[in-house]
Amino acid sequence: MFFTYILKTEVDQTHYYDHTKDLNKRLRAHNQGKVRSTKSKRPWMVLYFEEYETKSEAFRRELFFKSIEGYRFLKEKEII
Repeated sequence: MFFTYILKTEVDQTHYYDHTKDLNKRLRAHNQGKVRSTKSKRPWMVLYFEEYETKSEAFRRELFFKSIEGYRFLKEKEII
């Protein structure tokens, strides 16, 4: 299984979108400063995630979340 996820930081309310095979391990990496793009805004918490059978499905959903349509969807559902 693969996950598409959205993280949120309390530092400045920033959101981070990505996909992974192991959500718990990936969250630990973000919070330990092992991910360059999220290192400066620790700590992070999982705000939302979805589960998919394939990596390509999870990646497509990540790209959707990063699009204008995805942003509107997330706002309408009050996820972000």
